[in-house]
Amino acid sequence: MRRVAPVLVLALTITGAPAAPGKAKPAAEDAPSPALRQRIAALALKQVDFGSISLLPVRFAGSRLAGPIEDGGRTLYCVSSRMSGRTFGKPERPKVVMRYAADRLEVIDDDEVCTGHRSQPFPELDALGNAR
Repeated sequence: MRRVAPVLVLALTITGAPAAPGKAKPAAEDAPSPALRQRIAALALKQVDFGSISLLPVRFAGSRLAGPIEDGGRTLYCVSSRMSGRTFGKPERPKVVMRYAADRLEVIDDDEVCTGHRSQPFPELDALGNAR
């Protein structure tokens, strides 16, 4: 009976079975719906950092969306982009963090929560921002 346990551990190690359960990849259902993505883009463009008050026209490229991020019971989304037009030379890199609760989006001041989270392309922001 004592030899069964070491043999079982050796068999699991050889077959590649995980020793401990790992963190699963987020499911496709975790991604925001197209309607929510449009709402996130519209709210981001209402922010001063994203050129809502600008005498010069701005252009967006390479926009990214991270989220949903669960942080202490909050559901957060992080938006970033490269914005050119307000300054001559280097493009600005605006960022905004939004909390989603009870079907409402609101901007919060918490840039640190976005650090280290994987983002995905956010063409909705580029399209909506460049169309204005």
